[in-house]
Amino acid sequence: MTRQHGRGTFTSSRQAASDATAGPPDAAKEFDETRWSSRLLAFKRPFVTPSRAGRLELRTGAPVLNVVRVLEEAGEPIAIEHLALPEDLAPGLIPADLVTRDLCLLPRERFGIVAQLAGETLEPGDANVEHAKLLGVDVHAPVLCAERLTRDTRGRVVALSETVYRGDRHPAKSTLSSGG
Repeated sequence: MTRQHGRGTFTSSRQAASDATAGPPDAAKEFDETRWSSRLLAFKRPFVTPSRAGRLELRTGAPVLNVVRVLEEAGEPIAIEHLALPEDLAPGLIPADLVTRDLCLLPRERFGIVAQLAGETLEPGDANVEHAKLLGVDVHAPVLCAERLTRDTRGRVVALSETVYRGDRHPAKSTLSSGG
């Protein structure tokens, strides 16, 4: 499906590489983990700022884990992820824990946290100097910016992710259902 602002919805014969199917996250279905890796750029445990406290539904000054990593597929950078995790939901995480591409399985296996709902906002953008350097693209190359707020089965915010994807390496396919 191709959406063009102000022009309705059109079908497209182009086959996309990734699938954003609605429903509970299932990391095993979405990718071949042997092709994915990540490079950790930052791993900090500051206190949450007032601007982020509301989005994470935490009190100002609560401990939060901030992670920045470059996601790679087959050794090539495809995204820069800025991740904020409430520290009390995932105590004891170390940098080596976050080298995996997908973080759905780690909270489930180690802390019994099951991601149930994620709200995501996607916006087109262009690579700034930092993005271009980390992603291996030209400055002002097209990127896809995604912000995802993930909740667990108890309704708690378990992660806030702000990710910048290479525009030339992240086609997407959506499957929409009426639920009936």
